[in-house]
Amino acid sequence: MPLIDRATKLRVRRRLRAHQKRLDSIAKTTTKHVDKNFIGRFGNLAAVWRFSGGWLLLVMLLVVCTIVQTASLSNYYQTARPVAGGLYNEGMVGTYSNANPLFATGSVDSAVSRLIFAGLLKYDDQNHLVGDLASGYTVSANGKHYEVTLKPNLTWQDGAALTADDVVFTYHLIQNPDAGSPMLRSWQGISVTAKNLLTIDFDLPNAFAAFPYSLVSGIAPKHILDKIPADQVRSSAFSTTQPVGAGPFAWQSLQTSNADDPAKSLTLIALSPFAGYNGGQPKLNSFVLHVFGDETAMLRAFSHRDLTAMAGLDSVPAKLNRSHDINIVNFQSTAANMVFFKTSSPALSDTKVRQALVQGVDTTAILHGLDYVTEAVREPLLMGQIGYDAKYQQASYDPAAANTMLDEAGWVKGATGLRMKDGKPLTFNLYAQDTPENHYVTKALVKYWKTIGVKATPVFQTGSDLQTTIAFHGYDALLNGISIGADPDVFAYWDSSQADARSGSQLNFSEYKSDAADASLEAGRTRLDPALRAVKYQSFLEAWQKDAPALGLYQPRFLYITRSRVYGLSEHTLNVDADRYNSVANWEIRTARVTTN
Repeated sequence: MPLIDRATKLRVRRRLRAHQKRLDSIAKTTTKHVDKNFIGRFGNLAAVWRFSGGWLLLVMLLVVCTIVQTASLSNYYQTARPVAGGLYNEGMVGTYSNANPLFATGSVDSAVSRLIFAGLLKYDDQNHLVGDLASGYTVSANGKHYEVTLKPNLTWQDGAALTADDVVFTYHLIQNPDAGSPMLRSWQGISVTAKNLLTIDFDLPNAFAAFPYSLVSGIAPKHILDKIPADQVRSSAFSTTQPVGAGPFAWQSLQTSNADDPAKSLTLIALSPFAGYNGGQPKLNSFVLHVFGDETAMLRAFSHRDLTAMAGLDSVPAKLNRSHDINIVNFQSTAANMVFFKTSSPALSDTKVRQALVQGVDTTAILHGLDYVTEAVREPLLMGQIGYDAKYQQASYDPAAANTMLDEAGWVKGATGLRMKDGKPLTFNLYAQDTPENHYVTKALVKYWKTIGVKATPVFQTGSDLQTTIAFHGYDALLNGISIGADPDVFAYWDSSQADARSGSQLNFSEYKSDAADASLEAGRTRLDPALRAVKYQSFLEAWQKDAPALGLYQPRFLYITRSRVYGLSEHTLNVDADRYNSVANWEIRTARVTTN
């Protein structure tokens, strides 16, 4: 008998067919839903992406706006301000030999000395005398006694106390002939004594109105130098490689290259800020002087960004004039550029000739041709100084008057236009230092004098050679600058006692001699009252105007070029090159963003 009957098989088949139909129905329904709800909606994806991308961009825009707003608020509440720190590299051309203020005379030595040492007084940026080591001074009614008071708690850079004994020692050393200080003559006959640890008395043989200006020279430490014989101080390690002062910067190190060619030499003098400086610790971290053998090497170092600044160039190189990150600082000096006529020279001994030479030059046009703005020099005192009076200015430009004056003096123009007298031409040599500015000035002078029949032959020399020429008065006329300073005492340049060519220290380059001028100069320098002093100078100014021993030109500048702005450094009048450091303790070269209230 079969295990499964036919009826049962039929029921199973019916059930399988029914189950298959359900599966087919489910598959058709699923396919229909997939086609409708998934594949059929692929066309909507672009719209979906646009929708999603819009929201994404909106979120990103909100983030960017938030960042920009935060930055703007930061700029609103923060400003870029100078901050302390940084290494300052200054370039100079010359040689270094001595930092001791008793002997430092050249531009490099004076710069190093000024940075390391401090004087009793100093100049501020208005060129006024203010206290440095001294808190102040008093002067007696007769002008012969000065009492200077030191600030309390002064120290040397080695930590020793600085007292009145150091001040007295310094000036006594200057007065010692064995020391050989160039300041010896100016301190002869002056008594310097210590009243107590903070007070020094200066007693002068005669009243001298300009005396306070001599108190800016640096003070030296007694506890170091009193162990050294006076005749050895100049060459001692203290003066050359181990100076100790009380100024803003302290000696750190000296490095010198041993170049066979002096022009390729390089000396590095590194200084560090002195925390105990009475004017406050300098803001720079270090000050390094780079002393080059020539300008070419210095300019190369500056172009390579090895230098922060350059000092003492005669003019701005054309390449630097085109640079946008260069800062030009023109310090106007209290010096006077003049043409000094040596009155003992045969061609220039006649007053009428000198007067004609003055009237034959358009000095105003020469000033306009300079590449900087400065003040004219029209008499032996500078405009604005005590005693200056416009009515005593040198004769103004008048070529017709100049020609008439030369005619009256017997100098007759020949066929060539050159004036002759007794068979001799009116010619002379004009000496000047070999600089671009002097070339421009002498070219103009030669042209003006040629139009009135006078031949001037320019002779250009290096600085050292010109100093030798000056020392022996080996010139007919000299284009040169003289340092007048803040005080109008010009005794050294025009008094007859200073005209001896046999002494190289005499500064009366014109060899000018006038009894009236001598008496006036002596009277003016001994009066303390400014009004009375101005009156006493009138006779000198009148004699100078009439005798025409020189042709005044202009006040020269001291050029200082920095790579970028030096905060705390501003243009001001200076008396000597090192006066650029008047505010060096406040110089800053770094900036940072600082939050403001």
